[in-house]
Amino acid sequence: MAKQKINVKGTEIVVFSKEKEDYISLTDIAKYKDSERTNYIIQNWMRSRSTIEFIGLWELLHNPDFKGIEFDAFKNEAGSKFFP
Repeated sequence: MAKQKINVKGTEIVVFSKEKEDYISLTDIAKYKDSERTNYIIQNWMRSRSTIEFIGLWELLHNPDFKGIEFDAFKNEAGSKFFP
């Protein structure tokens, strides 16, 4: 797995490359918003309905074992005040 760093608006972000695929560190991106509380930034992203919908689409396109019916129940709760 190759690892490189890019600089975006003064923030260093790690990019991993594996088998011609690139993976960007969400933690490093979150540091741009709040370098002390990246866990809260990511937690809030994961609660967003649009983030959940993106993850579902990505899984549908890239995961042959994706269980869309189970995911739909999870997606339908996204954005509600009871969503974890």
